[in-house]
Amino acid sequence: MARIFDESFKKMAVELSSLKGSVLEAAKELDLDASRLSKWRVDPRYNGGTLLPKNDKLTPEEQEIRELKKRLKEAELENVILKKAVAIFSKGD
Repeated sequence: MARIFDESFKKMAVELSSLKGSVLEAAKELDLDASRLSKWRVDPRYNGGTLLPKNDKLTPEEQEIRELKKRLKEAELENVILKKAVAIFSKGD
């Protein structure tokens, strides 16, 4: 049977993994699959609103550039999808 976790648990798990510096250690401590915790870490709902997990090796400017590049890539993908949708719907009968 699949376990269901509430949002507060997910936020706490992400915070714990950041404090420990290891997804694997935090996942073992919480009896979770490490891949599930990794997905939560990149989800803005659980990691404090950032698109990517914080990387202590990057300066704040480098972190911002990284997030902006990710947003740009997502916007470009969305643009491609919308263009394809317009082409499909404009064909008519």
